[in-house]
Amino acid sequence: MNHEDAIAALSAADNWHKASFSGGANGGCVEVATVPGYIGVRDTKLGGRSPVLAFTPTEWEAFLAGARAGEFDV
Repeated sequence: MNHEDAIAALSAADNWHKASFSGGANGGCVEVATVPGYIGVRDTKLGGRSPVLAFTPTEWEAFLAGARAGEFDV
């Protein structure tokens, strides 16, 4: 599955769930879902109207490692 196909599959997926670390403060909640070979992220408040970001497992692990290390702190 290529990246465009993954975004289409994730957009149609019915396994979206609110991320465990989404606290709801300031509307900053995200949802995650999976399809074979990809992890998707979207904005909770937009639901099915939200753009979808699709990550491979390697990209997802790198993102999580960066978040844990504070690389994205504002």
